[in-house]
Amino acid sequence: MKIAVMTDTNSGMTVPEGEKQGIFVLPMPVIINEKNYLEGVNITSRKLFQALRDGIPVSTSQPSPASLTQLWERIFAQGYDEIVYIPMTSGLSGSCSTAIQLAKDYGGRVQVADNHRISLPQKYSVLDAKQMADRGMTAAEIRDRLEQNGLNAMIYIAVDTLEYLRKSGRVTAAGAAIATVMNIKPILSIHGGKLDAFAKVRGIRNCEKKMVAALRHDVETDFARFPKEKLMIATAGSFETKESEEEWRLVVQDAFPEFKVSYEPLSCSISSHTGANARGLGVIVRE
Repeated sequence: MKIAVMTDTNSGMTVPEGEKQGIFVLPMPVIINEKNYLEGVNITSRKLFQALRDGIPVSTSQPSPASLTQLWERIFAQGYDEIVYIPMTSGLSGSCSTAIQLAKDYGGRVQVADNHRISLPQKYSVLDAKQMADRGMTAAEIRDRLEQNGLNAMIYIAVDTLEYLRKSGRVTAAGAAIATVMNIKPILSIHGGKLDAFAKVRGIRNCEKKMVAALRHDVETDFARFPKEKLMIATAGSFETKESEEEWRLVVQDAFPEFKVSYEPLSCSISSHTGANARGLGVIVRE
């Protein structure tokens, strides 16, 4: 059987990158000043950050059901027998549950994996799925493996400002104002698709130290049961320069010399909530 692997751009995988890997990628919508854009098609991070700086309203939405099913139909038209679709976690968006409902009309030919991941962990689940498909596993078998392993990842992310989280209703205006005056940087954690407050630290350098220490603790406790060769340490961010990206990656690389630390930019759909200069790191168990 010919199995197609598909994801969305919340994974950080772009449409051209997916084409090189043999993976189908659905662009996520980003709305700027009530105009719809598609990530990687007609919106860039630079344009997004400029809109945020200018105070232009920015929001995100789910992909339309039509855009989802149309891509499925195009995939089947290319001779694929089954599709395994790996959207962003159901814990942060309704797009996963929407896809599961739409897939019921395809008689099992479309399998939607609620992998409980977003960003880099989601991306590496997609890459694992492609390897499983190449080894001859069915879409249902791949979905089961991804869902079984989905909770084996941990992310910490720090934002430079609470302004955009305030606009999305996650913090109050008063709380955001106090944090700005006192230079408090919130650290959020994502595990199992749930976004939680982890810590509040004064100053970005102290924030980085706190994140690194938290991840080191996770690696030495919760993730110690996994072989080191199955673990991956990765960084991400919404930086505006390559120098800032590499500076953050090296901070984490120096803290974890036993791993080869990678870096990937956050997608526009995620950066619209974090703003510029957010930084994240995480540990991921690969299949």
